Amino acid sequence: MVQIENKRCTINNLKNRLYLRSVLAITLFFSAVLLPQISLAQNTGILELLPGSDLLGYNAKTGAHRLVGNVSFNYQGNTMYCDSAHYYDKSQEVRAYGRVQINKRDTLNLYCDSLYYNGKTKQAKLWGHVRVRDNAYKLTTDSLDYDAAKGQAVYRNKGKVESITSAEVLTSKIGYFYPNSKNFFFKGDVVYKSPEIYMTTDTLQYSYFQHKVNFFGETDILASGAKLKCKSGWYDTQTEEGKLINDAQIFKDSKQIFGDTLYYRPKDSLSIGIGHVVIIDTSSHLELRGNYAYNSDKEKLNYITDEALAIKKMDKDTLYLHADTLFQRPDSNGIEQLEAYNNVQYFTNKIQGRCDTIIFSDTLDLVLMSGNPIIWAKNSELSGENMRVYMNDSSIQKVWIENNAMAVSEVDSGKYYNQIAGNEMFAFFKEDELSSTEVNGNAITLYYPEETQKTDSTTNISRKGMNKLIASNIRVYLDSGEVIGITYLDQPDGIFYPIDKIAKKDQFLENFQWRYYLKPNSPEEVMVEKEEIVIIEEKTKEF
Repeated sequence: MVQIENKRCTINNLKNRLYLRSVLAITLFFSAVLLPQISLAQNTGILELLPGSDLLGYNAKTGAHRLVGNVSFNYQGNTMYCDSAHYYDKSQEVRAYGRVQINKRDTLNLYCDSLYYNGKTKQAKLWGHVRVRDNAYKLTTDSLDYDAAKGQAVYRNKGKVESITSAEVLTSKIGYFYPNSKNFFFKGDVVYKSPEIYMTTDTLQYSYFQHKVNFFGETDILASGAKLKCKSGWYDTQTEEGKLINDAQIFKDSKQIFGDTLYYRPKDSLSIGIGHVVIIDTSSHLELRGNYAYNSDKEKLNYITDEALAIKKMDKDTLYLHADTLFQRPDSNGIEQLEAYNNVQYFTNKIQGRCDTIIFSDTLDLVLMSGNPIIWAKNSELSGENMRVYMNDSSIQKVWIENNAMAVSEVDSGKYYNQIAGNEMFAFFKEDELSSTEVNGNAITLYYPEETQKTDSTTNISRKGMNKLIASNIRVYLDSGEVIGITYLDQPDGIFYPIDKIAKKDQFLENFQWRYYLKPNSPEEVMVEKEEIVIIEEKTKEF
């Protein structure tokens, strides 16, 4: 028989069943972390001692039941082993010491050096070399707290969670576990590693069933050959799809993408940015900006809209281009090009322009402009229905203007305007200044010849009148906007107006417009949309 009053007896052959409160079931608490079907809130239970324990004792003064030496027992299909265990009736406390192990139907094992559980508060603590393992995950930590009432386990002195099946490893200073939902919360120097992903962050929430990671604080992710950075967001560890929020960044190959929010779908080679988006292509020295961006490596496409801006680095200059919509993509021959649509304006230190549609080749040696195109170069303005601009790096070489072609040069600070017009025009430049034009079809030239009178001490420049010449084809030579020579392929019709006899209506060719007020004068001004109609009306009133 079992001795009660501070007596010891061997229990090797003891077959008695002890009916204890299920407070002892806390020794199985962590199976609830990974196997939530176990309930720790029951009020009754049966504990069955197994053969092998060396001693059983009871202290009536302290109310402690004591099991010593190779202790083992079953509870609701769970088996616990330890070197010794104490149970206190009144306080409903359990303490287990030495090589503590709990087994749940061979699906979960828990190990630690010592264990404490308070049945009244439903709180437990495990110390020393804590290890928990089921068929999916293994946890290693120094100590672990468990609140049965909240169904929450936590370690606060560093821990490691390892996947048994997928080579996932997560480490952190603090870790929380929620049994019912199988969710995990980690904080402090969090590192998540798998064969495909390496992540560091300050705070991380992981949903086991959804395979979804939410992260907060400075976060760095290496995945699928890309580097991701942000201050919050989420990531699906199976699909690799993610959302990066607040100072979001993606680095992949020659592309860098920044934005307030970035959606990343590597399996589709797709990134979408919202808010202050910047795409930098270091291979083509091109930077795209806007509030919405679509980047597809599979389609070789960048699409930017909402305050869209392109910045192209050249050897001796920088192009700033604004439009409602920007595309970077290859043409039918595979040549990379930049396309801009609606309200297009661009600026370089040497030339400026605006139109409805513009297409740049990757090398910027050819620029196609359509939809009321205008080009400004120094004191000259070119316009027509369509233009082909031939460049050498940032320098303009030649412009072909199709239909309603016109070249206007301002002289005497806007007092007079030299004008050349026709059906088709080739405008040639030297050092980014209009040097000659070749006009084919209905060519007409209106200019104010400059006369120079020199004395011993002074040089006087004056204009005696205005020449108006009409021919089928004309070649006009200019220097600083001044007409210095004209070549005709057939006999022109012409008339000379003395300077004091020029009527206002004769000063300008048909469809004349001097739209210098529309010209962007700085990189910042390409983002400013100016009203063309108002400006034209104001200039007309002046004339």
